[in-house]
Amino acid sequence: MGSAGKILDTQRLYLREMDRGDFGALCKILQDEEAMYAYEGAFSDAQVWEWLDRQIARYKKWGFGLWGAVLKETGELIGQCGLTMQPWKDGEVLEIGYLFQRAFWHRGYAIEAAAACRQYAFAVLNASEVCSIIRDTNQASQKVALRNGMTPKDTWVKHYRGVDMPHCRYVAAREPLPPGETIMQQSE
Repeated sequence: MGSAGKILDTQRLYLREMDRGDFGALCKILQDEEAMYAYEGAFSDAQVWEWLDRQIARYKKWGFGLWGAVLKETGELIGQCGLTMQPWKDGEVLEIGYLFQRAFWHRGYAIEAAAACRQYAFAVLNASEVCSIIRDTNQASQKVALRNGMTPKDTWVKHYRGVDMPHCRYVAAREPLPPGETIMQQSE
C-alpha cells in the first residue's frame, strides 16, 4: 500500500490504515508465540484474517482502528498501533493499542507510535481521556503506557481463550492547552 492513506507521522514511522495486502506482515507479529504471549499464544491464519478484517471494519465504523506502523526508512510494516473502542466493565473506552514485530522491540517504536495516537485522540477525536488496557504480566507494555503519561486506574479480569487474565487500565486525561497552541496536525 505504500505511504497512501497516512494517518500520522512520527520521527521514524508513519501510521496508515491496513488492508488485506498486509496479511503477511501481520503474520510476522500475530503468529509469533513470544510476541503474542499476552494473548495466550500465536494466531492461526484464520485468526490473522479475522483480526485484519476487524481493523478494516473499525476504520469504516469509527474512522480509526489499529493502524499499520510503517518504518519510514524501509517502507516495511513493522507493527500496529492505533485507537479502538474496547469493552471495559460495564461500558466502552477509547484505547491505544500497540503490537510490534519482536525484531523491532526495545527501540522506542511503541512509545513513539503510542504518543502520536494519544495526541490524535485528544486533538482530532476530542477525547477527554484515553487508556491502554494491559495484561498484568505484560511489563513491557506497562512501561510504554507509563512513558506515555498514563497512570494505573483500575483492574478487571478478562476471559480470553479459556483463561482468566487480570488486566490493568492505564489512563491519561486531556489537559487544557495554553491559548493558541495546538497538539498536532493530521497528515495530509
